[in-house]
Amino acid sequence: MAKLEKMTKRFPTGVFLAAVEQSSVAISITDAEAKILYVNAAFCEVTGYGLDETLGRNESILSDKHTPPQVYREMWSSLVARRPWSGRLVNRRKDGTRYLADLTISPVTDVADGSLYFLGMHRDVTALHRLVRELRNQKLLVETVVDSAPMALALLDTEQRVVLDNLEYKNMAADLGDGEPALRVLEALRASSGMVLDPSAPAGCSPGEGLTGREIELKRADGSSRWYACSVRCFEEEDASADAFFDPQAKSFLLLAMNDITQARRQQEQERLNALRAVLAESERLQQLREAIAGAIFQMQIPLNLIGAASAMLARQQAGGDLQALNGVLTQAMQTGQAALDTLRQGMPEAMSEDESMLNLNMLLREVLALLTESILAEGIVVDWQPAYALPPIRGRATQLRQMFKQLMQNAIDALRQSRSPLRELRVTSERKDGTLIVSISDSGTGIPHELRRKVFEPFFTTRRAGGGHVGMGLTLAQDVAMGHGGWLEIDDEYAPGCRVWVGLPVSTTSAETVLEQEGETS
Repeated sequence: MAKLEKMTKRFPTGVFLAAVEQSSVAISITDAEAKILYVNAAFCEVTGYGLDETLGRNESILSDKHTPPQVYREMWSSLVARRPWSGRLVNRRKDGTRYLADLTISPVTDVADGSLYFLGMHRDVTALHRLVRELRNQKLLVETVVDSAPMALALLDTEQRVVLDNLEYKNMAADLGDGEPALRVLEALRASSGMVLDPSAPAGCSPGEGLTGREIELKRADGSSRWYACSVRCFEEEDASADAFFDPQAKSFLLLAMNDITQARRQQEQERLNALRAVLAESERLQQLREAIAGAIFQMQIPLNLIGAASAMLARQQAGGDLQALNGVLTQAMQTGQAALDTLRQGMPEAMSEDESMLNLNMLLREVLALLTESILAEGIVVDWQPAYALPPIRGRATQLRQMFKQLMQNAIDALRQSRSPLRELRVTSERKDGTLIVSISDSGTGIPHELRRKVFEPFFTTRRAGGGHVGMGLTLAQDVAMGHGGWLEIDDEYAPGCRVWVGLPVSTTSAETVLEQEGETS
């Protein structure tokens, strides 16, 4: 109190009165019964009441029914106990409009006679309240929209931490089950695009920069794949701290949107496999027709050769009579047979033409395994698919190579079908040795007798039972395809039990530095 008296002596009383009167805060002083004794200009401006309309009246002229009675009871409970009270009330102006008042009331005791007064200070915070509510509603709306989005969303700061995500992102994290999905996505996007995509790095992610619709593949814990179409956008947020008021600072963020397109990719892959299956079926139908005609020509050529030999023998004997007549019959038979052979040769359809292209060997092998999945599952065969992680490309004709590998794998499946062994395994591997890509296809089936491992490459030779639709041209044509690509095909003489076939194909010399990464899947 002594300090207060000392301070008041420094300034005239009028200074204090002027400070209260000119304050931008609405100030009122009432007696213990809340009868108004004083109001300043700001009070009149906020409430709409003039000075003569407030003095002597109760402060309740500002009360409104939208303020719950409990709030008033709590307020008076504090004031009667001579404790300050702060809170918000819905007040009513003179014109009947309502406003939200941020109010502080302090009990004041007259030191002279102990009389109790109340000093009230309030401010119209309606606009501030509306802004806060609108921001809260906007935040709720954004969160609802984000959580309802059919794609995974993640917001990363400069420390590569996920500061905001949605429900779909949480589901994505649970599905992948290994590490932070956003970081794995960024790593894959950087590898595929060459962009830095790091808001903390200089020029790593400028506002508005990003990617749209970039497709990536992520592996799940069980080894299966998930495909996502990803979009990235970088943006900045102004620092709202007091320190940045005169020195504006910005925080960088990176927004990731990840749409699971696995189902669409599977459907596309299935459609692509169906198209491949149709192309292979047409090619095989054409090849079977060529084989059938070639087989007929081969079979007809044998008796014609015998007839020709007999006719030549008769001609050398220069016999007359009946033998000469017989020679004439043989000559006529030969001419007729040769005409039939010429007709067959002319009727043989041409092989399908195909241009060479750069090919991913692992992808070709995986496609063939996919085409044979139904047969593999039907026979209860376990596939051990072990591709080399990275292989250079080869130059070749895709359909021919698919047919070759399909023939070799189908042979293995047929051998396993005939085998009674409980071990039913088809193993396919790929590797690089110097300038050659080597594929091995092995099975635990019946195998090929050692003495027949060269003969099986001869045309029209088969180890299968008659009536099975096999004409003995499969390995012959497969070997032709390998050799036509500058490679080779051979049977492992030492492999047992079962059979293993090796195929070697040369690496493309035109792009030997190019490496096609293709991780295979075990079916």
